[in-house]
Amino acid sequence: MATSIKIEDELKSRVQHLAGLRRRSANWIMREAIQQYVEREEARERLKQETLAAWAEYQETGLHVTGDEVIAWLETWGEENEKPAPVCHK
Repeated sequence: MATSIKIEDELKSRVQHLAGLRRRSANWIMREAIQQYVEREEARERLKQETLAAWAEYQETGLHVTGDEVIAWLETWGEENEKPAPVCHK
């Protein structure tokens, strides 16, 4: 699918310069940049949706673990007496 976009001359020059440095085409640089942006924004949206779902579950159930409980657990990672993950509670 061919798509055209309008970009300012300065940005176009920067893309062309970077393309030369990387021995790639300007088209490749722009496709790569767009792909990375879309993947990053999709990941951000997934995190947002997971956060909203977790908040809704907390509001419904009241179950949680405290930051201190999580830190205490994480501090034992890799130790001989590694603690199990904390259990959710009210």
